[in-house]
Amino acid sequence: MLSVIIPAYNEERTLAEVIDRVLALPLRPEVIVVDDGSKDRTADIIREYQAKRGIIGVICAKNGGKGAAIQAGLRHATQPFTIIQDADLEYYPEEYEALLKPVRAGKAQVVYGSRNLRHPAARKNHFHYLRFWLGGKVVSLAANYLFFTHLTDEATCYKLFPTDVLRQMNLQCRGFDFCPEVTAKAVRLGHRIHEVPIRYNPRDISEGKKIRAWHGIEAILVLLKYRLWPDSWLFGNRAAKREPSRAASSQARSLSETNAPRSGVNAVPTATT
Repeated sequence: MLSVIIPAYNEERTLAEVIDRVLALPLRPEVIVVDDGSKDRTADIIREYQAKRGIIGVICAKNGGKGAAIQAGLRHATQPFTIIQDADLEYYPEEYEALLKPVRAGKAQVVYGSRNLRHPAARKNHFHYLRFWLGGKVVSLAANYLFFTHLTDEATCYKLFPTDVLRQMNLQCRGFDFCPEVTAKAVRLGHRIHEVPIRYNPRDISEGKKIRAWHGIEAILVLLKYRLWPDSWLFGNRAAKREPSRAASSQARSLSETNAPRSGVNAVPTATT
């Protein structure tokens, strides 16, 4: 049911543990790991797991940004739903079930994991830098104002979409602006974004955190752009259907009836983009 895209850039310290935790899930998701032109052993780790554990490895020759890596991984996704997983251990793969719960219940098809909603297993998530927390709040407020949503954490990594909806979006953003792009386009396509609380374990800049304060300004500009542009500019020749994905809806109904996880993982040869 679930494809997991893991974009990775110079994440040799944490990538193996992230992959292990995703592969250990009872869901047995399809795992797609994209090396975004790393200069460390990230690509080697991906190749090892592809050969031994059957993941899908995508090796990009040059660093293109998080959005570009996700687009490269999306080409290989075969399951009805797709989620993005960072390679840095800030997010807990064990939360996938919480994000899938509204899908199985028929309440939503687009689900975000919010770091700002209270999680039953944690009193409060912590952020190392106040400016990042404030920046996320401002971006969420901008999204709510421009698109009449009620998001508490627009900038979260954990975004769950029907795979064919992601493909319908005609994705263009190549960096961290992927997040506001998919938020804006999901709403423009008629989807309500449902949030669930998740746990969060932030790392600091010395540990390799790549997001910076100016990315928040960029996110607001992207939201504004995609609020004003007409559908023909947003989606190109792809019709902007104002209805939930039929394939994903059918899969969600089937899963809610059977509650049975997928039994295998597909693998394809390493691709170079």
